[in-house]
Amino acid sequence: MIKIIPVKSKKEKKHFINLPYHLYKNEAHWIPPLKLERKEFFDPKKNPYFDNAKVQLFVAEKNGKTVGRISAQVNDLHNKTYQENTGHFGFFDCIDDQEVSRALFQSAENWLRMQGMDKIVGPFNFSINEESGILIKGHNSKPYPFMPFNFDYYQSLLEAQGLSKVKDLIAWNYDSTKPIPEPAMQIANMVKEYPGLTVREVDSKNIKRDVQIIRDVFNSAWSKNWGFIPWTDAEVEKMAKDFKMILDPKLALIAEVNGEPAAISIAIPNYHEAIHDLKGRLLPFGIVKFLYRLKTKKIKSARLALLGIKKEFRNDILAGLSVYLYTEMHRRSQELGHVGGELAWTLDDNDKINNGIAMMGGDPYKKYRLYEKNL
Repeated sequence: MIKIIPVKSKKEKKHFINLPYHLYKNEAHWIPPLKLERKEFFDPKKNPYFDNAKVQLFVAEKNGKTVGRISAQVNDLHNKTYQENTGHFGFFDCIDDQEVSRALFQSAENWLRMQGMDKIVGPFNFSINEESGILIKGHNSKPYPFMPFNFDYYQSLLEAQGLSKVKDLIAWNYDSTKPIPEPAMQIANMVKEYPGLTVREVDSKNIKRDVQIIRDVFNSAWSKNWGFIPWTDAEVEKMAKDFKMILDPKLALIAEVNGEPAAISIAIPNYHEAIHDLKGRLLPFGIVKFLYRLKTKKIKSARLALLGIKKEFRNDILAGLSVYLYTEMHRRSQELGHVGGELAWTLDDNDKINNGIAMMGGDPYKKYRLYEKNL
């Protein structure tokens, strides 16, 4: 017997959070997230996403055992930005069972209808600025930070519910041990001579100031991208705290022209290398292992998560500023002893960006899919 439970109590939320640790326990490519971080993420008092959204979590039980989960959420910022009544779903995890999957989606869809929504889109965990899509290609490698991982049967479970593709997201594998392609070096050498252009690292002593700059560039550079949602002040404040813990300034760059911020390039060290075997626990000994691995420079890869140029700096020779930043990140990655990493994600139909990454030697090795359905 299948039972869908709307999460209300602490116990039910615990079941929701803990399900992946049981579901994926024998999956070698899954990285258990830190349970303390997951607990805070789902806490409305600690996650600023809840300031502008309504969320309902659901868990599925079959024969008394938790076998699935899903979130249904209404992101007021999205609907205000696009003048829509679109609901989102996320955090879908499920055993390979169409009946369980159907029951989860029916519950999520019914809740969204009750909120006045006429379409469901996802998965977003919780928003497009966080983990997005289900993995449909590239299940043979571990995910990088803030990128999802799931079983390959999820695609058939979702499509059986009448959901259809709305967008594909591409993750690119990158080998920084190889030399930079000559065409990219030629462009980079021209761009770096532009009068007044400087590139500096994010200043950890002025992290709030620099995260505000990152937010301003992001809100300009990404504003015309599909699904774009601006970062809020509360999200920026939390980001400043998080970045201070995980960012390496050598891989967090701000390009300025005559002192005015023009572009950003932000890579996240692949701290999954430091937590992969902790089973989500920092206590009692996990924290020691984690800190030791970070301090002894064991991390050998990173994920380039943000690289964008403000609209007003995309003309003339500065149109090649992204290539210059790619080459600078490549050089710095080599200095750090990295073997490479991931550039993710890009929209599958963003030909300009995708062609640029391919020119730099990127390999489109993973694909994530976002779905939609009219309610």
